[in-house]
Amino acid sequence: MPTKTDDEKIPASVADSSTNNHHLETTGAVVNYRDSWRIFRIITEFVEGYQFLGQFKREVVVMGSARIPSNNKYYKVAEELGRLLAKNGFTTVTGGGPGIMEAANKGAYQAGGKSVGLNIQLPLEQRTNAYVKDAVAFYYFFTRKVMLTSPGNAFVFFPGGFGTLDEFFEVVDYIELGQMDKSPIVLVGKEFWEPLMNFLRIQSVASVHAVSAADMANWHIVDTAEEAFDLVKDVKDRPNICNGDPTNPLCIEGTDWKIFRIMAELVEGFEFITKIKNDVTVLGTKSLLPGSPYYQAAYEIGKILAQNGYTTITGGGPGIMEAANKGAFDSGGASIGVTMRLEGGKERINRYVTSSLGFYFPFVRKLIITSPSEAFIFFPGGFGTLHQLFELLTLQETKKIEPTPILLYGRAFWQPLLDYIHFTLRESYKTISQLDEGFVRIIERPEEMVPLLR
Repeated sequence: MPTKTDDEKIPASVADSSTNNHHLETTGAVVNYRDSWRIFRIITEFVEGYQFLGQFKREVVVMGSARIPSNNKYYKVAEELGRLLAKNGFTTVTGGGPGIMEAANKGAYQAGGKSVGLNIQLPLEQRTNAYVKDAVAFYYFFTRKVMLTSPGNAFVFFPGGFGTLDEFFEVVDYIELGQMDKSPIVLVGKEFWEPLMNFLRIQSVASVHAVSAADMANWHIVDTAEEAFDLVKDVKDRPNICNGDPTNPLCIEGTDWKIFRIMAELVEGFEFITKIKNDVTVLGTKSLLPGSPYYQAAYEIGKILAQNGYTTITGGGPGIMEAANKGAFDSGGASIGVTMRLEGGKERINRYVTSSLGFYFPFVRKLIITSPSEAFIFFPGGFGTLHQLFELLTLQETKKIEPTPILLYGRAFWQPLLDYIHFTLRESYKTISQLDEGFVRIIERPEEMVPLLR
């Protein structure tokens, strides 16, 4: 059954008595898909967000940890980068909080440049820093993230935690899928980023072929503000995303038919997911085809889920998705696909899906496929798989959803990433709290899954 978000645990005596479920919303809340009226608030945030961003030009988005202190070398580098951007006519856009965000805003502010913050209240990000000149606040976590990843002519990522990695993989995933224009990707801090790049090269590229080496060729790892600026200084300002291409699925400015289309997708998606019971979401690359041990394992997991009364949810496509759907289908279980609609309204959907729903807007589809499940099972994958993983880790760490089992299938693939999280993020940079290994766990055989489900 769907898990409950934090706002659902508040006693009825202090909750909003105007709702049947006595929910009390909190800033930064995950969307509660049971309350369809919230769709209007979501739409308002999108419209206001794009109208706000539409006033700026030559935006460079700077992302990194809120936990980096002011005496850290990367704080100094981010501050200097903000200064260089301002002096050369760029707009510095951050999440508006402390740490790296504050540093970049500070540099831009003190140099007289445009310093923008897209803020949200999170446990470590309770305020807009003092160096933001223009700010807008978001109530919902996912709308704010869309705003952060949409406007950039270039993206600069500093060391960070789950949120930074979620944002990084979202950007590179959208670029790979052609849903965002190609933009410079600059990674500051070789000692932080190189281990992650090695994981991608060895595991996602060479091992499971979920990523092309060409997709990583235009990323640049640097150590100084000057190096980072040199890589973004020549980018041309693109028109506002909607003015430049009103058919772009990330464009939602204005009050035309597109707003109603998003509304329709949200309503349809919420209604669809609410009807699903005892669901387990299986994620992984489309590149692992029949004959692969991972494909066979995903097939067995689909079978076991069906035999134990669970509904299998996937992205509905080929590879790992097809395998899990096929296993559930062959065992007479519910086999769900949450798909993307391609040009012309076509959907890439495997034949083992018994029920599906397609989405035109990638951010709506992502919201629905990551709605609370009994568990999430991650097979090896590329940018999209890692994007979904780090989004869930972010939501759990910020206590926006209850801890839900995240099962990583295949130690050979996943252990290097867990080592990176433990030694680099937790021990060296302290950009995350302790990873709860009771909920994030590697499994090696399909049958290990059942005792770990909620």
